[in-house]
Amino acid sequence: MNPVLFAIALVFGILFFAAFVIWIERRFLALVQERYGPNRVGPLGLVQVIADIIKILTKENWIPPFADKGVFVIAPMIIMVTVLASFAVIPLGPGIVASDLDVGLLFFLAMSSLAVYSVALAGWASNSKFALLGGIRAVGQMVSYEVFMGISLLGVVLQTGSFSLVAIIEAQRRLWFCVPQFVGFVVFFIAGLAETRRIPFDLPEAESELVAGYHTEYSGFKFAMFYLGEYVGITLISSMIVVLFFGGWLGPWLPPFLWFVVKTLFFVVVFVLIRGSLPRPRYDQLIGFGWKLMFPLALANLVATGGIVLALAR
Repeated sequence: MNPVLFAIALVFGILFFAAFVIWIERRFLALVQERYGPNRVGPLGLVQVIADIIKILTKENWIPPFADKGVFVIAPMIIMVTVLASFAVIPLGPGIVASDLDVGLLFFLAMSSLAVYSVALAGWASNSKFALLGGIRAVGQMVSYEVFMGISLLGVVLQTGSFSLVAIIEAQRRLWFCVPQFVGFVVFFIAGLAETRRIPFDLPEAESELVAGYHTEYSGFKFAMFYLGEYVGITLISSMIVVLFFGGWLGPWLPPFLWFVVKTLFFVVVFVLIRGSLPRPRYDQLIGFGWKLMFPLALANLVATGGIVLALAR
């Protein structure tokens, strides 16, 4: 396929899947909370998401007069660009990847780091105390948990000997890395929750304290980019978990691409069920949990993996 056409198809496919994730979340949360959920617009409420998209795109695209207009407009674009760009290196199947970079894992970490600028600039440019506090919380949270996320992946790199995501998947033909790298998987999963600012780590948007946090002043299309960016981020982290720890497209019976989608959907549902199950901690508890527990665990996993790989190489 032509690379340009493949890139366009990939972007639209990701956006469609993210919209489907919104529907999945509403249905599962309704099940957890013993209520109906979307069930009026289309069969099983499937068209409700489309109706919501039309509604939000037709709302007034308002910019507060007290905001820094240029930065205010650019901020939501950053999160969409960085999250969508990360999918360029994710292999969806044998030969189904936009760019098989030798440093694909580093590219993913770089894009996730740049996403911090989106929420930081949104909180600052809004010129609102609620948005600013939400932005400050988001920066502290995301920067902290990026450290643990990066260290948790080094065990996979040591066992594979490569930063290429395709090579990492191929190295799991005998055994998925979720077994030897179980600690790394747990740390990465928790860091992924924090990076996507999902419950229980949604402190940057805590409605009981900060109204809506860093996107309090946003509406219309700009708010839609923040909202959709969150669900694209959930899809991205779920896909990376599948690639790094659960064999990517590898599996019996089903076609490789279908295996990848099924595994990703499983972790998307886990993200949703966690939102419906866990309470929100205090901010100091969140940061303390990361540096006092996640950081030592990630380091211990790295040291243990390095020792085992070195011993087997002799």
